[in-house]
Amino acid sequence: MTTITSIIVTLDFLEFPNSYTCKGEDRTPALNIKNLNATSVAIMVFNPFIKSCCSFTPWIVWNLPPLSRIPEGIPKEPQVTYPVQAVQGRNDYGTIGYQGPCPPEGEMHRYQFRVYGLDTMLDLPAGSTKDELIQAMKGHVVQYGETVALAR
Repeated sequence: MTTITSIIVTLDFLEFPNSYTCKGEDRTPALNIKNLNATSVAIMVFNPFIKSCCSFTPWIVWNLPPLSRIPEGIPKEPQVTYPVQAVQGRNDYGTIGYQGPCPPEGEMHRYQFRVYGLDTMLDLPAGSTKDELIQAMKGHVVQYGETVALAR
């Protein structure tokens, strides 16, 4: 059995600035990762408070290099080469790439950024779903960490 070690994941904010939400540019935020020692990184973002379901996923991305800072502004493309190499999947909106927070007026939602250090690059095509990503990661997660941010 593989031992999963902790990584420390942080954002540059506690509450989303508009530039990372539907009220602004809808850009991916930068993620800081400490103690990372993996071959690749996968990220899944969850909003566990969507009333119509259970856990809504506005972004999944994998095959990121093991950097201490994942840069902001990853474009909404299946295969990304700049500002970092990555593969993106289909989010719960049914689109490719990041969809920033957009809670209804007067509501506050919490977004969880779950970061997985993997022992391999995943052989998973762009546009894959959250469930397909989870299946592909099985047996390859060697590190894990998460952080949260609030949006209103």
